[in-house]
Amino acid sequence: MNTSGILRIENLKKYYQVTAGLFSKKVGDVRAVDDVSLHIKQGEVLGLVGESGCGKSTLGKTIMRLEEPTSGEIYFDGTDVIKMGKQELRRLRGKIQIVFQDPDSSLDPRMTVGDCIDEALIVHDIKNPDTRNAKVAELLEKVGLEAGFAQRYPHEFSGGQRQRIGIARALAMDPKLVIADEPVSALDVSVQAQVLNLMMDIKEKDGLAYLFISHDLSVVKYISDRVAIMYLGKIVELAGKHEFFNNPLHPYTEALLSAIVSLRPDGKEKIILKGDVPSPLNPPSGCRFHTRCHKVMPVCSQKEPEFREITKDHYTACHLY
Repeated sequence: MNTSGILRIENLKKYYQVTAGLFSKKVGDVRAVDDVSLHIKQGEVLGLVGESGCGKSTLGKTIMRLEEPTSGEIYFDGTDVIKMGKQELRRLRGKIQIVFQDPDSSLDPRMTVGDCIDEALIVHDIKNPDTRNAKVAELLEKVGLEAGFAQRYPHEFSGGQRQRIGIARALAMDPKLVIADEPVSALDVSVQAQVLNLMMDIKEKDGLAYLFISHDLSVVKYISDRVAIMYLGKIVELAGKHEFFNNPLHPYTEALLSAIVSLRPDGKEKIILKGDVPSPLNPPSGCRFHTRCHKVMPVCSQKEPEFREITKDHYTACHLY
């Protein structure tokens, strides 16, 4: 796999210990992120897709070390993130920012919009008030809002406007990478398009890279350059957007695409996945998807498939290949 890029993660794991009983004895681990390797190039949008609970958001937080990794490697701009001390990590977070799913909960209702954005500048030691005020006005205009809105409070804005404010705050320190965690899923469809177009415009102007986390393949198709599919903490397919949507390889990917009429390959019927997603506390042996797979074979329950390149820049983990 090509490992060049602004972000590179290798064999990343994030396990949560589960305890029980009077003496809090360890009974297992929730394998939220389990041996994930990815890279993102400067100016690229990597879409990360999967069902709720598959580990997408945990991966994003672990990259920023908002969650401490269990093991593995994270490199940002060639620097080892895991070895960073507090001061280095603070500087790093100026260059990697996150946009959350719910703009309501991510903005403090007691602070004006200007103060919400200004807070990031203060944290990163920009002392001059005039400089900060000018930056706040510039950021609001950059996301399509008026500079005068800085004096108003979050509840005075629509959901789409609040998400624009969240994006403005993420851009305050001129980041190189933005982790967008379901940034439009809480918005009306008409507003989603406006916010996505804004994100694309900023990407083109500033050369930003995005890790775009979503469960909506239609949105991912619109904004992404490459797409990765995650299932129970593991990446099961990774490809360029055109190749991914025209030639899906993994049965899980086929099922996800078949559920959306507009994305379903011609002549294909909807694939109904059986059962529920297994628990990450006790994942199935072999291929984790085999308990729900419509193409399951005996080997699938016995041996974990290798994640490997099948055609140029198209990777999957499946015994069919």
